[in-house]
Amino acid sequence: MLVQQFGLSPLLLLCILFVGMFPLGYVGPPFWVWPAYFAFAAWGLGAPALVWAMLLAIAFILALPPIRQWLVTMPVMKAIARLNLLPKISDTERAAIEAGTVWVEGELFSGKPDFKRILAEPYPEVEPEVQDFLDGPVEEVCQMATDWEIHQRKDLPPEVWDKLKADRFLGMMIPKAYGGRGFSNGAYSAVMLKLASRSFVHTATVGVTNSLGPAKLLLHYGTAEQKQHYLPLLAHGEEIPCFALTEPKAGSDAASISASGTVFQRHDGELYLRLNWKKRYITLGAIATLIGLAFQLKDPDNLLGKGQEPGITCALIPANTPGVQLGRRHDPMGVPFYNSPIEGHDVVLPVGQIIGGVEQAGNGWTMLMQSLAAGRGISFPATCTGVAKFVSRVTGNYGAVRHQFGLPIGKFEGIEEPLARIGGLTYALEAARNYTVAAVDRGEQPAVVSAIAKYEFTELTRQIVIDGMDIVGGAGICKGPRNLLANLYTAMPIPITVEGANILTRSLIIFGQGAIRCHPYVYDEIQALEQNDVKAFDKLLWNHLAHLAHNKVRALVLGLTGGRLAAAPVAGPTARYYRKLAWASAMFAFLTDVAMLFLGGKLKRRETLTGRFADALSWMYLGTAALRRYEAEGRQESDLPLVHWSLQYALAQVQVAVDGILQNMEIPLWGWAMRGPVRWLWRMRPVGEMPGDALTHEIAQLMQSPVEAREHLTHGIYIPVEEGESLHRLEKAFRLTMAAAPIMQRLKQASREGVLPKQSHTEEWVEAGLRAGLITGGESDLACAAAIARNDAIQVDSFTLEEYMGDQNSSSLHPQERIK
Repeated sequence: MLVQQFGLSPLLLLCILFVGMFPLGYVGPPFWVWPAYFAFAAWGLGAPALVWAMLLAIAFILALPPIRQWLVTMPVMKAIARLNLLPKISDTERAAIEAGTVWVEGELFSGKPDFKRILAEPYPEVEPEVQDFLDGPVEEVCQMATDWEIHQRKDLPPEVWDKLKADRFLGMMIPKAYGGRGFSNGAYSAVMLKLASRSFVHTATVGVTNSLGPAKLLLHYGTAEQKQHYLPLLAHGEEIPCFALTEPKAGSDAASISASGTVFQRHDGELYLRLNWKKRYITLGAIATLIGLAFQLKDPDNLLGKGQEPGITCALIPANTPGVQLGRRHDPMGVPFYNSPIEGHDVVLPVGQIIGGVEQAGNGWTMLMQSLAAGRGISFPATCTGVAKFVSRVTGNYGAVRHQFGLPIGKFEGIEEPLARIGGLTYALEAARNYTVAAVDRGEQPAVVSAIAKYEFTELTRQIVIDGMDIVGGAGICKGPRNLLANLYTAMPIPITVEGANILTRSLIIFGQGAIRCHPYVYDEIQALEQNDVKAFDKLLWNHLAHLAHNKVRALVLGLTGGRLAAAPVAGPTARYYRKLAWASAMFAFLTDVAMLFLGGKLKRRETLTGRFADALSWMYLGTAALRRYEAEGRQESDLPLVHWSLQYALAQVQVAVDGILQNMEIPLWGWAMRGPVRWLWRMRPVGEMPGDALTHEIAQLMQSPVEAREHLTHGIYIPVEEGESLHRLEKAFRLTMAAAPIMQRLKQASREGVLPKQSHTEEWVEAGLRAGLITGGESDLACAAAIARNDAIQVDSFTLEEYMGDQNSSSLHPQERIK
């Protein structure tokens, strides 16, 4: 015994042994080492031989797989099945879980993310061919109609439709061999970003033809004959596609669709489908010529050899087929893209219209899940980032040119706060957009990251638009061609709602499915249990328990040290954020295992809890993406304020999410510890805090200054050059205001010193300064031009009563006729 041999006091030895647990747990030894360590501790403290001998026996049993499997693992498997500790997975859930691949989100679930691997992931660059397309056809489409004009027409102008078809906007993702542009996901994303900065209608129209739709499904699953026939027609806009999935009683629960297709044999001996459906919310449905349809396939006579109910299937239906009913429209928030209900009654088609042919009958759910896994990570991030950059540009300009109380409103701290939030979030969104799209182009199908992207991009962009509306004030609520934000404000609930409502995406998909899919052991354990594979489950279970113990100690050690013991792959100003993310990951992984261990199958129903787990995971990913962007773009020093703000904000959100998890961790035995001492330590040593006022001020002023970081932040959007355009007016006013700023500062200083009298109008002030010889004639002209431009830029549209009540196509009027 160490107490007697070395003369140590039991208390001192106990402290030594307790402290020794931390480096042991931090290293992460096999699970059997722990009872061996406790046996050594018991022996050293002079415990009865029976105690330490029993612990050694446990260690011996756990160290020998054959004995362990017989004495421990098999009873554990029976107990898990009896107590329902692991969730049961339906076939539809299994398809969703197995859709796509596990990417860097798996690192965050591990508790010990490999940041070298994360930083080694590719980052996209715009190729010359794509840049030519952005500078040419995309620029031309944006020039052809303003968002106001599109809303007034309630459709894209005919010449825009013609342009989209002629320049193959509708077939950007279709390979060149089939007549498309053969663009990568990154190229498509860059185009969507620019279009989104002009009009949401552009992205809704172009997006559905290039993301989840007939072309996408044909490329991945279609037969050679189907590809040869349909893809060239889709690429050139000769066929307008839509995809019909959502129904009145099957929205987010798409697996419950009631649309049906029954296989039957005609007198000619050929097999056919009789289809019936009622769908809604179908983009381009009213004008589609080719319908992709998801339906429940039934084969009562087993003519296909796949049973009487093969399951969800996807097929192509020409819109002119008898029984197809199109032509009605929904009105989604007044945003005039085609969104429609469609119906089909006793529509008869050959079974060869099944996408992929008879071989793919019944595989529709898997096809849809795999397509959604990639699509959610491309179209939504591109659209939302385009909107975010556009709002950043508008509000930065407006903050500088709109004056109140003798100052630009952007100098008031009340404006700086939302302005900095717009800039910081926009930087993070662009980082995550590029990071995600590069992974998809490399062949990844990151289902969990795609769900994060769908949820966070739409939610954060909604916040950005709301902040923008608050900043521009009255100019944001009076609709007209000068109002740049109102239509975006009304459109933002649309992406929040479509392709999986955000509430369910957060509470059920990101963590609910992600915990099973991305955890290092859980899904394999479930499969081993289902197959009653004792050997496989044994190995997984004890590695899992060692993983849990390792992350418990890592979370505690990193928490006590503020993450300082974690390794950072880089040096410099961002190194601390890697350490904090490692700390956050360890805590997240530990709490994930605790929740799954104690709540088991009940965890799926604890949606507020899983929602908080989703928040923590999402913000770890967004923070990781921001760090990757900073490295990929060459550590641009001018971007550092945005990097600092993004990471501090992200870690603050992780802090809040984990605090909520701990507060509500109602589990047997250990719930008190989570809600008490663990939560107290998490609060006393927070992983993140909100950005401070100094950083907020720095970013707000960056957005209102003609500096490189501002241009970098808003790169890729459409900025009009036409004199009558509202954003052009703001840009002109901003440039003149910045150029005239030193002149105005000189005049203000002279006024403060009593050299010039105080004036209420800029023009009078400038004239007084010119008379006093304080400025030159050229400087006077510049200052007056800036004042005129500012006044023009802040005007708000108005209409005559006749215009307002009657012909709303007021875009034909000269802008000055509408200004009040």
